Amino acid sequence: MSRHSPLPTWLPTANRIVKALQRLGLPLGTIHVLTVPGRVSGAPRATPVSPLTVDEHRYVIAGLAESDWARNARHAGHGQLARGRRHHRVDLREVTDPELRRTVMRAFPTQVPHGVFFFQEIGLVSGPDPDEFAAAADDVAVFEIRATS
Repeated sequence: MSRHSPLPTWLPTANRIVKALQRLGLPLGTIHVLTVPGRVSGAPRATPVSPLTVDEHRYVIAGLAESDWARNARHAGHGQLARGRRHHRVDLREVTDPELRRTVMRAFPTQVPHGVFFFQEIGLVSGPDPDEFAAAADDVAVFEIRATS
């Protein structure tokens, strides 16, 4: 059983604002917008994410492993990553190795400190302790981002 609380009520509004600012070409810290085709409609679905780098590989984390964007990414296996007005097509591969998932999660609070609050809000961690993030690795979805040619 998941330890997650429901999504924070402020999240949809915050996501709309972030996506609008990105469309205007205003990058916001580490935040990018990941757009993947919907698994049913095929229509593009965009969500703000904060990529992080571990051992020269890039990753994104879905705090809710069964969120729509994670399910869409899993199904499509590709998408477009945008920061400001720059867009790059990417392949997305879900990380299934438990040790790598823990390593990526351990790096999150250091590389994406502004994202700690979200993980606190959904009840996965109580603060920015990297070991606490690593312990939550089984409750999230981690995707490796690979640039396509």
